[in-house]
Amino acid sequence: MESTGSDYLEFDQVSFSWPNGVNVIDQCSFSILKPGLWMLVGENGSGKSTLFRLINGVISPKSGKIFCSLRPSMVYQNPDHQLLMPTCKSELMLSIPKSVPYSNQFDLIQLALEKVNLGEMLDRPIHTLSGGQKQRLAIAGAIVSKSNLLLLDEPTALLDPQSQNSVLKVVKKLTSSSADPITAIWVTHRLEELYFCDGAAIVKNGAISNWNSGSKVFQALKTLALG
Repeated sequence: MESTGSDYLEFDQVSFSWPNGVNVIDQCSFSILKPGLWMLVGENGSGKSTLFRLINGVISPKSGKIFCSLRPSMVYQNPDHQLLMPTCKSELMLSIPKSVPYSNQFDLIQLALEKVNLGEMLDRPIHTLSGGQKQRLAIAGAIVSKSNLLLLDEPTALLDPQSQNSVLKVVKKLTSSSADPITAIWVTHRLEELYFCDGAAIVKNGAISNWNSGSKVFQALKTLALG
């Protein structure tokens, strides 16, 4: 994977264990050197959520080194656990950095809503949104916060097929933008989503396999399931 910019994420022999002594992440090494949609698949307990906590800086590795010059932001499986305010506008106001002048805040919010295909919903009450719209609003919150690394923890798991597709298309658009592409790491159990990514890897026993095409990872997992 060739780097196209100065922002990147790298794990070098990273290990992490909880107080019970069980290694959750075990000598994990990988890098993401350019924007794109990168997907991770793995069984429950394989270390995916702990990996996100390490990237976010919520926890620190027991050993090894993490370098991240990107600005991470989490998007959770259930958007109702993330959205706090009554309207789309008030929700996004919470995420705007304090350094942004008040005169620029409306334009920033409107642009973020347009990027996630919610441009007409500035004053829309959040409780009236569909699950997919709520998830896209959570992504808009990451955009206005100036995040350029989305950490998406099974973001379509609770959505109907139409909403799943709308969220996937928005993230794909954001990561492949010619003007200002972002990086997204997407944890999924829906193998069909692998066909949309720029690279995929398997998380197993606290380590990550080499990046490969989504179609190759899909076929490998299907072969394992049938074996």
